[in-house]
Amino acid sequence: MYESTVTDQISGPNIVLVLLAIFIIVSIFLGVRIVPQSQKYVVERFGRLQAVLGPGINFVIPFLDRVAHKVSVLERQLPNATQDAITKDNVLVQIDTSVFYRILEPEKTVYRIRDVDAAIATTVAGIVRAEIGKMDLDEVQSNRAHLIARIKESVEDAVDAWGIEVTRAEILDVNLDQATRDAMLQQLNAERARRAQVTEAEGQKRAVELAADAELYAAEQAAKARRIQAEAEAYATEVVAKAIAQNGIEAAQYQVALKQVEALAKVGAGEGKQTVILPANAVDSFANAFAMFMERAK
Repeated sequence: MYESTVTDQISGPNIVLVLLAIFIIVSIFLGVRIVPQSQKYVVERFGRLQAVLGPGINFVIPFLDRVAHKVSVLERQLPNATQDAITKDNVLVQIDTSVFYRILEPEKTVYRIRDVDAAIATTVAGIVRAEIGKMDLDEVQSNRAHLIARIKESVEDAVDAWGIEVTRAEILDVNLDQATRDAMLQQLNAERARRAQVTEAEGQKRAVELAADAELYAAEQAAKARRIQAEAEAYATEVVAKAIAQNGIEAAQYQVALKQVEALAKVGAGEGKQTVILPANAVDSFANAFAMFMERAK
């Protein structure tokens, strides 16, 4: 009796309401899409691209739209790869590379390329070989930063159609075979020896220049001393000439007598071990000088 009553209540219009409620709930569930911050959803309608859903709450048409691809937008790193390349001067090198990228436009990535990592790895390998082939070995070793920038720029241009951004490209190592390493070591030793010889030669040259400068300076100072001495002698001669002009021959005789006295004083200033020979009129010189002095004093 009770079961028949429940069946009667569910049947008819009530079943329709229940089914409608279930349809509305399912429609709401299928029409609302919550996308995480690190992902983007690619929505298709009847197998065709309809929209790309960003992070947050998004609404789609239930039963018509479906999420075909869930793409992560986090930065990714390709596995480290080793490529063989030949430099411009025909040296075989092995380049270890690493590439970081992230997907900016998922609609291009999912519909234009099947294996993103393999495609980027192949592209990087070709670009590395091409760029290495344009450079000598010395340039590869010394201009690594410039080489990385060129590789990154070339890779970005190649993968732009796939909706991918290359955030960083790195050259981890440049490996050479043993024969090339030995040759480079010999060249390095020869270059060091050459630099040492150049440095020694420059030092010797500088020493000669300094010695020449010192001699020139000494000559200049000696010339200045001689000039000053000549000027002093000229001044003394001028004074004597003026005195002679003012006082006549007596002034000249007075000067001669003074010179004789000074000469005798120098001769007698020795240590006392040498024999001193005086002229016969030495005493007269003292007397004449004293007499002239007394006359000038009057």
